[in-house]
This record gives sequence, C-alpha cells and structure tokens, in this order.
Amino acid sequence: MKARALVLEKKRDLSLREIELPDQLGADDVRVRIHTVGICGSDVHYYTHGRIGPFVVEAPMVLGHEASGVVTAVGSNVRHLKVGDRVCMEPGIPDPSSRASKLGVYNVDPSVRFWATPPVHGCLTPEVIHPAAFTFTLPDSVSFAAGAMIEPFAIGMQAVVKARMQPGDICVVTGAGPIGLMVALAALAGGASEVLVSDLVEEKLAIAGRYAGITPVNVSRESLRDAVAGRCGQDWGADVVFEASGNPRVYDDVLACARPAGTLVLVGMPVEPVTFDIVSAQAKELRIETVFRYANVYDRAIDLIASGKVDLEPLISETFAFEKSIEAFERAASARPQDVKLQITLDS
Repeated sequence: MKARALVLEKKRDLSLREIELPDQLGADDVRVRIHTVGICGSDVHYYTHGRIGPFVVEAPMVLGHEASGVVTAVGSNVRHLKVGDRVCMEPGIPDPSSRASKLGVYNVDPSVRFWATPPVHGCLTPEVIHPAAFTFTLPDSVSFAAGAMIEPFAIGMQAVVKARMQPGDICVVTGAGPIGLMVALAALAGGASEVLVSDLVEEKLAIAGRYAGITPVNVSRESLRDAVAGRCGQDWGADVVFEASGNPRVYDDVLACARPAGTLVLVGMPVEPVTFDIVSAQAKELRIETVFRYANVYDRAIDLIASGKVDLEPLISETFAFEKSIEAFERAASARPQDVKLQITLDS
C-alpha cells in the first residue's frame, strides 16, 4: 500500500511523500487511524545525524513513535479492542517466543522491532497496522494529545519501577528535558515527597517549577550538591537520584547527591564515554539501576493520566498540522529552550 508519510530520506533530508508501507492486517493486529504524534529526541537525532549508535538510516524511513489514534479495523483474533476505540500504541514489538519476553523484560529483546528505528518505519502516516497486544484503549478523560505522551511517560514509569521507591522518598533528577520531567512526574506519582530537578536552562526549569512537589535547581547559579545538602543534610543525600540528562559531566554530582545505601537510576544516554568513580559508589553501597525504554508499564501510565494525578498537557509546547511536519522537525532540531514537547496532528 502506498501512503503519504513524513520520510527521512537521509541525514538532514525530510520529505512529505507517498511511500510503500505494509498493509496486511493479521489476525492479532489492529488498523489505527493516527491522530497525534509527538516528536521525540531520537527522531530529531536521526534527522540531524542519520544514526544513533549502531542504528543507521541506510534507506528512506518514516519517522515517529509516540502516537494516539482510532481503531478502524481489527483482526479475527482480537477481542479487547473494537472499531472506534481511541487508543495509544506501545511502539516496540518483541518476539513473544524470545527468552527476554518469557522473562517479562521484552524491552531488551535483541530482536525487538521499534517504530522509527532503522530499518523499521514509524507512524507519521495516516494509518498503521499494529499488534493488538501492544495497543491500549484511552479512557474518555485522556485526550489524543495526552495519549501520544504515554510513550515518553512510560520511560519515567520504568525508571520509578526500577528505583523501587518508598513513600516519602526525596529524589533528584538531573536534566529538565522531556524525559527528565517525565521521570520527575512519575516519581511524584510513585510517592516522592519532593523532587529536585536540575538543569542549566532557566526556561525548562520554569516549566518544571509549575508542578507542586518539584524544586528546580539552576546549576549555572547554584551547586546541585549544595541544594541537596540543604534539603537532606550535609552528610546525607537523596534517597533516589535519576540521571536523565545524558551529560557525561554530571556523574560526580549524581554520586555525591545520593545518600548512603541510596539508589542511582541511569536513564539518560551519554553520547560519549563516561568517567565513573566506582569506589565512591561502593563506599556508599549504592544500588545502581539502568533503564532502556520500558516493559509492562503502559496500562499503569494510562491509569495515572486518567486519574488526574499526572497532567502531561502543560508540557506540550506547540502542535503542528501534518502538512507542516517538516517545519515542526526543523523547530525541534533548533532546540528552542522553551520547547518541551512538539506534536503533529494527522486527523483534521
């Protein structure tokens, strides 16, 4: 089937054009008319660099993996979804027979196929076919815009699940970008009494500071260590520290800001090697967890949004029509400090 889509032809070359896409509806699949798609940092990185680590754009690829929409057809085996359902989609499709899937950690299945990760096409096209098992109904209280934010929020949920937080924990999040803010909001929903969020960009910290329970720390003017010591005590630290910036230079601070026997969760992905003081981590006997995407958290993420305990819509900076997708990506690539999440709507 040929469909109009936002296609990354090669590095720094986007086009809105028709492209051949899969059209076979399997017995366990649903067809979804896409309504809203968020622009992720990985989409932008493929656009600006043509690759992320070993994943290289070697052929034209449709971008987009944060999506919501409406079911227009269901496969013969599908029972939990019907035509007309408003849904969001988990974009990673694992091999259900893999050892990782059987262990419940399908996000690290080596054979997972993830939207807009070469050579797999993404969802910035009017319709997609997706496994029903990874398609989730949106309650009436959750908008299409919020539904398209479930995917990045699921990363925050995964980080909090890995942290094994306790009610009343004091947390630190380094990085006030989209993922850092998702982690902070998930930590508050997970029982944190306060989350200190650090960054260099005042505009992003101002957005973080709108949420009750989040304390912004501008590290261009204030030491993160001093801010944590002022809140937790000079010889103590935060219960959980989430590193969500991907900045290799923050690792000394994150080690210093964690309390003895505390937890460090690594969420951000550094683009260069990191110097890590193992002895300092050992001396505090820190528990260190890592995050790669998410597994088994989508339903809970949706429930939190539907309950009103987490509001993601203030993080949406602007919404573009599908015909202005290239303009939207150019703006995302310009990294305006006041932008958190840009979205594209395909349903007029």
